[in-house]
Amino acid sequence: MSETAVDSEAGPVLECVPNFSEGSDEKKVQSIVAAMRVEEVCLLDWSLDKDHNRSVVTIAGPASRVVEAAVRGAGKAAELIDLTRQQGAHPRIGAADVIPFVPLSGCTLVQCAMLARRAGLEIWKRHGIPVYFYEAAAARPDRALLEDVRRGQFEGLRDAVRKEAARRPDVGGPDLHPTAGASAVGARKVLIAYNIYLEANDIAAARAIAREIRASSGGLVGVKAMGVLAQRHAQISMNITDFAVTPVSQVFAAVKEIAARHSTRPLYGELIGLIPEAAFERESEWARQLNGFDPEEKILERKLKNPMPWPAVR
Repeated sequence: MSETAVDSEAGPVLECVPNFSEGSDEKKVQSIVAAMRVEEVCLLDWSLDKDHNRSVVTIAGPASRVVEAAVRGAGKAAELIDLTRQQGAHPRIGAADVIPFVPLSGCTLVQCAMLARRAGLEIWKRHGIPVYFYEAAAARPDRALLEDVRRGQFEGLRDAVRKEAARRPDVGGPDLHPTAGASAVGARKVLIAYNIYLEANDIAAARAIAREIRASSGGLVGVKAMGVLAQRHAQISMNITDFAVTPVSQVFAAVKEIAARHSTRPLYGELIGLIPEAAFERESEWARQLNGFDPEEKILERKLKNPMPWPAVR
């Protein structure tokens, strides 16, 4: 079991960033992460968010090994997470809610989509968890967007699959797993998960700002956003799907401008998971406002060279 750097010269390397619907019980999340330990796969990052009741794990390594790690993680999550008892601010349809594969080196997005399909089949075969394919791995055009797949969340989707053939999973089913729901498995480019906390705890302002900046409402290209309450503050929770087109500095500036119209301002920001070196604008205002940011621990390229140790199996 290796904890050395990812070897990009040994063959195609891909990243996988599974999101699990548990952010309160660290022991459960640690058990899920430990179950993902596979030879030649490196653990780059994992974190919990109690307000969203969600955890995000980042792994990287050779293609077939990363697929195996992701499938094992989905199985362990199904053992430990019961969605009928789980609540949180973040939308979810499954215990292993989303499992995206991301090309890093020697691997294309098309190849990642094929690997996502393979992972989805294994998740159903081994663990009985139905799967929806999304983004580059989508089997249908109406499932390219994750938010469309996740419409209604676990409870709504659980009822919809019994009434609407169009909502049934791509693999498995037709019913969802009774406690683990379904997993959305996909392929995508690197994205940045970025949250901004506002000075005020005005959820209406947060939702209005999110609505104005997200791409689906005619806002910023490649930005997905929602407004929630977290850590006693209003929060703009965002995914920036193409930082080359819409850099984080542009997103921050837009939030700051709109927030001023709602008589509030950005208090601080946080990154969930890792950020590419090219996206980190060191001298920018948004970078200076990051809470607890350590470049050695949060920049993707640096973690590929210096991954973290795997947690012990409990």
